[in-house]
Formats: sequence, structure tokens, C-alpha cells
Amino acid sequence: MTMAVMSVDDVFALFDARGGEHYGESITQLDHALQCAALAVADGANDALVAAALLHDIGHLVADLQGAERFDLELDDDDHEAVGARVLSRLFGPEVAAPVALHVTAKRWRCTVEPTYHEGLSATSKATLKAQGGLLDQEACDRFSAHPASAAALSVRTWDDRGKVDGLVVHPLEHYRDLLEGLAAAR
Repeated sequence: MTMAVMSVDDVFALFDARGGEHYGESITQLDHALQCAALAVADGANDALVAAALLHDIGHLVADLQGAERFDLELDDDDHEAVGARVLSRLFGPEVAAPVALHVTAKRWRCTVEPTYHEGLSATSKATLKAQGGLLDQEACDRFSAHPASAAALSVRTWDDRGKVDGLVVHPLEHYRDLLEGLAAAR
């Protein structure tokens, strides 16, 4: 299933159709998204960054590859960050899309510049790091650091790492409808 996301209703439909799937972690895609958004809110993030946290993995839902029988987390990369950023850019603009586009690079950057960071990653994040290209070279680290959305991407990355708690009670997806509709309308 590949779905064009052209409205907030489409985002909700996509989570309704595919949000209950697992992605290598013990929680579902939807649970992970909601936990990341709750962490962003708790940290005082602005609406665009809360939306980026909520929707940072939407590319997994659109790409529809991780559920494939032969998908190997260490070898196959669905480029979910690029797919997600393209989808979100049309609907919400660069304030939401840029941190999504860079959240995988943020993981690679942190693993490169903060060697102990890798130890705290989940087993799935460690496996996907390999498929996503591993550590960055110095030029790529410098490019990431200089990017205007690098700080936002690092925030999304932090919430991404922390938003994987079994049984955590957070607001449902509907709680974020007004926020997402407001961002889309402002576009």
C-alpha cells in the first residue's frame, strides 16, 4: 500500500491503516509516534516540532517495506526519512519536513561525535544504523552541523530514542488534529 498524503485526514487514515504495525521495536508505529509527540510537548517544543516528532516515521507507513517478508533491518533501508519529508513538505512545509528529513542523519551524527550515544540505542536502531550508512565522515558531520534544521533534527532524534516505552499512556492521535490542521492551514 502506498498512499498519497494530501490532507490531515489522509495522515489519520494512514495511521488508522498502518499505525498498529510494529517496526522492529516492541511498540507499534502509532504508539511510538504518540510517545514522541508527548515528549516534544513535555519539552516545550513549538507546534511544528511537535508535528515533526509525531510524524517523523510516517515514511515507514508510506514506503510499506519493513513489513515485507525479506526486509532485513541491517541491510535494507526504506529511506523513510526522505519519503516522509517529501510527503510532509507538501502538507506542512519545511518547519515540519526538515527535521524529519534529517532525523536519521542526526542519529548517524550523534553516533559519530558522541561515541557513548550508540550504546543507548535500541537493538533496532543499532541494526538500522548499519543499513542507513553508519557513521558520518567529517565533511558530512560539518554539513549536518551547519544545516539550519540540525538542532530541530537532534531534538526529534532524542524523542525518537526515548519514545519506545511499552504501555506508556499518552494522548490519542485525535488530540493532535487541531495542531496539524492549524499547521496545514497556515501553509
